Amino acid sequence: MFSAKTHILIVDDDARIRDLLHRALSKAGYVTAMAPDAAAAQEILDVCAFDLIILDIMMPGETGLDFTKR
Repeated sequence: MFSAKTHILIVDDDARIRDLLHRALSKAGYVTAMAPDAAAAQEILDVCAFDLIILDIMMPGETGLDFTKR
């Protein structure tokens, strides 16, 4: 089970989904960061470490599957 200090990156092009996940996870005690696409997620990952990434599969530009492979 994850601890209250678990850092989670939420990557989704739909702002409503990002916000919903952020609010629910924050309320549960998790630390979250959000990115609207794979490029923004990579910028965040270049400077921060995460315990978990919640990644949308079907995003414009680089898909979640391609991002995961890379």
